[in-house]
Formats: sequence, C-alpha cells, structure tokens
Amino acid sequence: MTASENPWEGLAPGEVDARRVRSVGRWDFFWWVSDRSEPALILRLPADAEEVSPLPKMRSLDIRYRDLPGARALVILLREPEQQELFATLCRDVVNAGEAAQSADDALARSIRRTLRWHHLLRGGRSEMLSVEEQRGLVGELHFLLHLCDLAGPRAAIEAWKGPQGSAKDFEIDHCHVEIKARRGASRPHVQISSEDQLADVPGASLFLNVYDVDSAIKPAGMTLTDHVRAAEEQFRNADMTAYGLWEAAIEAVGFDFDHDYSERRWTVGRVQHFEVAGNFPRMPLPLPTGIGSVRYSIALDACQPFLVTSEYLDSAICGN
Repeated sequence: MTASENPWEGLAPGEVDARRVRSVGRWDFFWWVSDRSEPALILRLPADAEEVSPLPKMRSLDIRYRDLPGARALVILLREPEQQELFATLCRDVVNAGEAAQSADDALARSIRRTLRWHHLLRGGRSEMLSVEEQRGLVGELHFLLHLCDLAGPRAAIEAWKGPQGSAKDFEIDHCHVEIKARRGASRPHVQISSEDQLADVPGASLFLNVYDVDSAIKPAGMTLTDHVRAAEEQFRNADMTAYGLWEAAIEAVGFDFDHDYSERRWTVGRVQHFEVAGNFPRMPLPLPTGIGSVRYSIALDACQPFLVTSEYLDSAICGN
C-alpha cells in the first residue's frame, strides 16, 4: 500500500486526535491508530445515539464501543496487520454505507452490518460450490430455520442451528432436538443417516426427524439456492447484531458463498413429514459393539409412519408445552 493509499499514514499511535475520513461527511468517521499501532476506523456517536448491543465477536477484527474525550464511539480495529490493505477497502465501504443513513442510529447499524458482510473476506472463503445434494440439504435446513424464526424469534433460531458447527443434531432448542433430512420427492422412500449419533437419544431431550421433499424446478417456479439464503438472511438483518453475526458464521461454515453462481438450478419445498424419534423408532441401536464406529445407514420412511406427528405437536414440543 502506498503512502497516498494508506489512510493511517502519519497518525501517531494512541493519540487522541484522529483524521476525519470526509471533511464534509454527514457522520463523524475518523481514521485512528491504537497504542499498539493497530489501524482502526472510528464512528463518533452523538450523546443520544442508541447503541447496538451486544456487538458481534469476529476473529480478525475487534469491534467495540470506546469512550473518547467528550464522546462515545464505535471502533473497528484490525488485529492482523498483513490484512491492512483489504481492511482499508473495508473501512471505505463501511463509511459509504454509513453515509447513506438518514440518522445517527441508522449510520451505526449500517456500519456494523457492512463490517459483518466484509468479515468473511478477511477470513477466506470456500472455492468450491456446494454439490447438488448439499444444496438440497441446505434448502431443507433453511426452511426449518425460517419456521423456527417465526416460532421463537431470530436470535433463538440461529443459536439453535448447530449443524454448521459439526453437532450430531441439526437443531438444539432447549430440551428439543430436531434432525433435518431433504430428499427428492420421487426418490425411494428412504433417508440416509450419516452417523450413529444422529438419531441417538439425548438425556432429558425429545428428538424429532423432519423429512422435506426438496425438488429441482423449472423457471419461473421455485427459487435458486441464493434466493433461499437471502430470504433467510433478511430475518437476521433486521435482528440484533449478535444474531446477524451468528448467521454469517453459520452460512459460511456450511460452505455457501454469495460469489458462487447457483442460478442454473431452482428449488421447491414440498411435503414435510415430522417423526418423533423415540422407543422402537427404526435406528441403529446403541451402544455399538466395541471397535465399531462411524456408521452410515438408511431408514425406510414406511417403517417410520407409526411415529408420524403433526407440525402442531412438534411446535408445542419446541415451545416447551
């Protein structure tokens, strides 16, 4: 980065004074350098500003509120000096987003949201697109996630989505766990279970298996995977910043990237079946014999029919009724 491109050039570390980003800007954005020589962007807040809280936690950025002489400010600070050039681009984009706001509260919210949007670039992304079956599975999980948002709210819903973290169960809501499976509606009436733990009992918790018929569609029917992701994202964009940060981390963890082109395939969600996994439900018995592990198997949906429950029954279990 040349001196003319480096907005922190000439700023003394830890100084109270900072360099205003735009001399005629609507909001008070400043370039600043910490006492540890870390580059930062500051948004100084008016006294009556409503702070967004809690703020998200991010691996390569430190985002927090800080008391300055005579003012409170949002500080976005870079922890990884080798990313400074990209961070400068991020900061300018954050300023552009904030300057479009009509109020100080909106400028603060826009700045935080834009920082989260950029965060995955600093962490690096997945180069390969999701396979057809991975897309199908993600559509099923997003469908349930949206339902859970309506039922429990975005914050509780995204905190319950444990699949992206590698948990055995896709969703863990208090004392109710839900595993999601997506299949072609016209395929053999079976679903694949990827481990012996997936349908294993959890002490003190009820367990359900949701099976979605997710099929390819011909335009204009259905939505692309990107459409499905954007529909879910809107739920969290309007929620608190922690919920939005958890959403960003989860959708990145499953391997989705907005830069990938999923426009050639569209998806529709049809019938959904809810099964309560209990008693003699068809599943791998545990514990497994000594020396056996990493078991994959399929179960016939016909054999699951005695355990079929209504969506109202599942919702009641989720809500603890």
